[in-house]
Amino acid sequence: MNERDLFAFFESALKESILGFWLPRCEDKQFGGFLNCFDNKGETLVSYDKYAWSQGRFVWLFSRLASTFVPMFSDVERKEFLRLAAQGANFLMKHCLISEQDWRCVFVMDRDGSHKSVTPDSPLDMSIYADCFVILGLGMYSYAAGDGNAYQFAKKLYISATQRIHDGKYNTLPYPLSSGYRAHGIPMIFSNTARELYRAALVHDVSFASALVRDMDGFSLDILDNFVDEHDVLHEVITNKNQFFSQILGQHQNPGHTIEDVWFLLDTSDICKHPERKAKILRVMKKALVNGWDEQYGGLLHFCGVDGGKPDGQILGVEDEPMTQQLSGWADKLWWVHSEALYSTLRCYIESSDNDFLDWFKKVMDYTFATFPHPNREIGEWIQIRSRDGSMQEKVVALPVKDPFHIARNFILILEMLAQKSE
Repeated sequence: MNERDLFAFFESALKESILGFWLPRCEDKQFGGFLNCFDNKGETLVSYDKYAWSQGRFVWLFSRLASTFVPMFSDVERKEFLRLAAQGANFLMKHCLISEQDWRCVFVMDRDGSHKSVTPDSPLDMSIYADCFVILGLGMYSYAAGDGNAYQFAKKLYISATQRIHDGKYNTLPYPLSSGYRAHGIPMIFSNTARELYRAALVHDVSFASALVRDMDGFSLDILDNFVDEHDVLHEVITNKNQFFSQILGQHQNPGHTIEDVWFLLDTSDICKHPERKAKILRVMKKALVNGWDEQYGGLLHFCGVDGGKPDGQILGVEDEPMTQQLSGWADKLWWVHSEALYSTLRCYIESSDNDFLDWFKKVMDYTFATFPHPNREIGEWIQIRSRDGSMQEKVVALPVKDPFHIARNFILILEMLAQKSE
């Protein structure tokens, strides 16, 4: 495809397949917020539970659609997106905190916003990732709507979350990890959270923007200096002493996380004015693509070893770690991994003019659109998880939800990048 055809393709995919599925079925007109506990096929709503993680993502998505500079939506459509974002933001600000004095997000709520525990004895704040997605959503909403109250809520929650990271007092469901280890996911999500709140701070709170730049820089340096080895492999887990280790938990890579983080790192290198980091970031990207690609069936593996293929290494000592147990699904093919790869490969090509990335983009695109879009176009959306050979499976990925966040975000970013390139 030429650039014009590529733009038209992704515009149609966003509007017809993704938004066509979610609108109007995601809005909870009775209680506010959004409903998204659908089965993998998108045919049945299996629960009215509301995960703060996904609620924040929906607020981000509709706010981003309302504020994109690409003229692909009418004023009426943008107004509707902003209305949806507003009701979701209000739902979160009313219900997501443990209490008015306790600035931690609950993990899951009933349909009416009442707090729920995952198990009878589990704390309400089961995942700091939920806090981050609420910050993303309210930060983007405050930017799109000019809402200072939403910004202040997001800022206060961000300060609380970063303090908990500093103190080591936080949970990371669905990826819990013992205190002797560090997960790449934490500096990764916080670098992106700081970047998204930075956009809003430039509008509402310029004095805080410089602090967010410092945070972005610190989280990004942590990743590049501590999680990336001499072979440009980004390890998903290291010790709390910032060392690589021999057990399987320390010798695996999450290709999707690495590929997603690549564009976070590129964003940060631009904002923090560190272009010298880009060469290393691009090498990390190539290594993740090579290691993560399934040469037998095509597509990107959920997990791989640091040299590619099935994760390998000693189990003894880490056998009880939930993240170790997840490695049994190493060959699964996940929708979000491939949507992130679409944007990151194209972004890396445009950043570097390296034709290897263009070849990877074509390879990923061919596999992705042959594998994940729902075969029934009247339903739309994507099948979220497939087996190694591409056959469908009904399996929970992280949360028991269907979530358009990655696909829609990547399509928006691709469309904005193509629009900028054509100017």
